[in-house]
Amino acid sequence: MAETHDVDELTEALKDLFSNVSDIIKADLQGTNNTLKLLENMNLKVAEEYKGFGDVASGLRVFVEQLKAKSDNFDEYVRQIDAIEQQVTDLEVVISMLDKYVSLLESKVQSAYKMPTSSP
Repeated sequence: MAETHDVDELTEALKDLFSNVSDIIKADLQGTNNTLKLLENMNLKVAEEYKGFGDVASGLRVFVEQLKAKSDNFDEYVRQIDAIEQQVTDLEVVISMLDKYVSLLESKVQSAYKMPTSSP
């Protein structure tokens, strides 16, 4: 039974870890999206005020496109973390089922050998 408790603690710790990492990445993604919106607005303003400076506006557009690509990468990371969280949840279910099965087998073995049951 101590093994079950250890497995449950490990499972919970893994779940918390992945949840925290997911939260961090989501926060970074939100920050990147806010920066992207700000840069897009700045780019429009620069383009209006400095129509003659096409190179500056073009450079900002390239920078914004690079930020958009990074934002897409963060979205993929978040999807991967969500998938990992689902796998952890599925693993918890399997561990629980195995724990019940092991307990049943222990009970049958003890019953077969008429051994006293140990208290957890």
